[in-house]
Amino acid sequence: MTTAAPRAAEPGDGRRFEPDLRRMTRITLRPIASPMPLGFSTVAIASVVVGCLQLGVLPQSSARAVALVVLPAFVLQLLVGVLAFGARDVLAATLMSCFSGLWLASSLVLYLEPPGGVRVLGVLNAVFALFAALMAGVAGRKRALWLVLCVAVPRFAAAALANLTGAAWLGTLSGALGLLLALTAMYAAFALMLEDMRGVEVLPLGRRGPAHDAVEGDLAVQLRNIERQAGVRRTL
Repeated sequence: MTTAAPRAAEPGDGRRFEPDLRRMTRITLRPIASPMPLGFSTVAIASVVVGCLQLGVLPQSSARAVALVVLPAFVLQLLVGVLAFGARDVLAATLMSCFSGLWLASSLVLYLEPPGGVRVLGVLNAVFALFAALMAGVAGRKRALWLVLCVAVPRFAAAALANLTGAAWLGTLSGALGLLLALTAMYAAFALMLEDMRGVEVLPLGRRGPAHDAVEGDLAVQLRNIERQAGVRRTL
């Protein structure tokens, strides 16, 4: 039994045939280096500087200097976010881009000291803590990212309460959690760099499911359902 190929539409017949373009379609992917070690390292460095200010290691008179030191984190994490979007990792891209905006806002408030700026920063930290909690709820299979988020939620929640209430002990708690966040992010960055340099997982990252398949699977796994991904499909 043979099947006739669809004929071209004739003028005025009211019918329209679309050719099958799948055999003529080519999808080109551009490999890039993983931006996540840079993103996690930036979180760690900025968290240490801000944490030292909250813990009193740096005097409050140095707040403007801290703002200038933290400001470059805005640029670096924005770069990481853009590269992560190009790598089709929406979770990492969204998180790093939001971190970028957070560092920019925090730096401007610390440096300019506008009226009511501390309380506004408290609202921002509270919203970011909620956002991080929502992100953690969907990032469970990417353990490195999930672990950073799990530490980020109480850190920014404590910072929000410290900004809104003015309680000194909450500021100290936020600073301590900031140092813990820095340690967690630095571990993730170092583990990812070792994995990239040696081609195998050296320090455990705990990937599961699609996150594990993305690293351990073959090319067929990487290209599975690619026609349905953002940047390939017609609409977002």
